[in-house]
Amino acid sequence: MDKMIVQPSGALNGSVKTSGAKNSSLPILFSSLLAEGEHTFHNVPHLKDIESTCELLNLLGAETLREGTTLKVKVKRPERMQADYDVVRKMRASILCLGPLLAQYGEAVVSLPGGCAIGTRPINLHLDAMESLGAQMKVEKGFVLAKAPKLVGSTILFENATVGGTENLMMAASLAEGTTIIENAAKEPEIVDLANYLNKMGAKVSGAGTSIITIEGVEKLKPAEHLIIPDRIEAGTLLIAGAITGGEVRVEDCMPEHIESLIQKMKESGFKITKDKTSVTVHPCQSWQGVDITTAPHPGFATDLQAQYMTLMTQAEGTSVITESIFENRFMHVQELTRLGADITPKTRVAVVRGHKGELQGAPVMATDLRASACLVLAGLVAQGETTVNRIYHLDRGYEKLEDKLTSLGAKIKRAKE
Repeated sequence: MDKMIVQPSGALNGSVKTSGAKNSSLPILFSSLLAEGEHTFHNVPHLKDIESTCELLNLLGAETLREGTTLKVKVKRPERMQADYDVVRKMRASILCLGPLLAQYGEAVVSLPGGCAIGTRPINLHLDAMESLGAQMKVEKGFVLAKAPKLVGSTILFENATVGGTENLMMAASLAEGTTIIENAAKEPEIVDLANYLNKMGAKVSGAGTSIITIEGVEKLKPAEHLIIPDRIEAGTLLIAGAITGGEVRVEDCMPEHIESLIQKMKESGFKITKDKTSVTVHPCQSWQGVDITTAPHPGFATDLQAQYMTLMTQAEGTSVITESIFENRFMHVQELTRLGADITPKTRVAVVRGHKGELQGAPVMATDLRASACLVLAGLVAQGETTVNRIYHLDRGYEKLEDKLTSLGAKIKRAKE
């Protein structure tokens, strides 16, 4: 198992490119199950979650071939419509094969998913949505068993906006009979990217990016070609890396409008940030103020940037209050940050951060989930002495060669075996 050793690095400076979005690649790769034949995807990042997705697609009869950042998926009818536990346990997004299998072949057996332990994240919204389209659903011995000779369009109101639930329902409804309307749909950029690919395949999806999405079912879809959008969470993480070290970092190949909530909070804190259509730059700042945030569904402040932002606030002047409204268990990184000397008081959903610039001390810490891994690496950049981040495999699930990108900016990071 790998660990990351981080030394205090001084100001990071330079330009760095963003990879393709993990959270866009995963549903789009699973959407290939809706159409037999060869699909071609560009700007697909090299990540553990992508490897797990390809492993699952292969078990479902597909052939996957990667050439650089291009991934080709040749889909054929599976011999078994079953996603087994050994693969599904590695990542929660595996549940996204449910909708496509059910819509295309009328049945699916999917193990209950695993992934980061940042909250319960029940899949009942996924199952209820499939039932609304006419599927027969039951959970038995750790598996979701689904059957539907023919899905029929319906109007589904999500009690809570759910990204995965919206994606699963969009894919299933694309081959359903009639029209499906999703109310209180998730509005994330990854939803829009999936809708764009579904439409390239011949689906009729409209309203993606708003709270009402309409899908007119079609009889058949065909393979297509698609460029995955940049990863907004990686872009935000790299921007914070420049900010926390007092450097000037230009993050290229990104979509600044996707991280506008972060940019505005950083400006409010005192940072000068400039941007154009495909890049955003943070300029040197030696002193910034504590600014409160509350995570919220897009276009609000992304929960996936909360841990990284908290690290930035440990170096601010004054106090900030960070409220986590999405996941009930997403402050596990607080304990590790306090091991480094951060002054944070956490409650269930609220953390009070008292900034003390320059007072973090390097120490061994343990990554508890994907985004916590990144926040601990960021802390190590400004901590005095050596910081060792253990269980870094979490980081590899969602960041493509983060240590190489940070090193190119001047960071002192190396990977080693535990």
